[in-house]
Amino acid sequence: MGVDFAAQRATMVESQVRTQDVTDYAIQDAMRLVPRETLLEPGKAYLAYADVEAEYAPGRWLLKPRDVGKLLQSLKPRPGERALAIAAPYAAAVLEAIGLQVTRQDADATPAGVYDLVICEGAVSRVPEAWLEVLADPDGRLGAVERQGPIGRAIVCVRTESGFGRRDVFDCSPPIMRGFEPAAAFSF
Repeated sequence: MGVDFAAQRATMVESQVRTQDVTDYAIQDAMRLVPRETLLEPGKAYLAYADVEAEYAPGRWLLKPRDVGKLLQSLKPRPGERALAIAAPYAAAVLEAIGLQVTRQDADATPAGVYDLVICEGAVSRVPEAWLEVLADPDGRLGAVERQGPIGRAIVCVRTESGFGRRDVFDCSPPIMRGFEPAAAFSF
């Protein structure tokens, strides 16, 4: 007897997403539909709906369902918007299910174009300026996790007419993506 991934998806939304104040019905519905297990190697598919960050490629992880749901909700995605998903295959699929036009790229690539919304599923020590520069002017939004110690912070940056606004939205601790670790500092 095989694993009932559809039932696991429904349970994930009910127990990990809705209970964490992800109240956007479009996000909930999309998360019920997107087969998260297909983003993982077959031997790791059982991790797709667990409350863990699941590694889908070397040095790249899917955010926990709760974290990606909260981050997506904080970005307020709307059908028809243009989105850039940086090392974010699950978030990309959820955004597509909502009706956004999504461009996918790995975190090592230099982004080009103009986007209403940018999201990254892995933690970075600091959001690269190049990610901010592709935000639509005004009101382009970026969601990412910055982490330099044991606890990271999901942040939202918004492009305004005078620059960028930034706010912390919640604490989380996903692994830092390979290539985005904090610079080594000298200490006594």
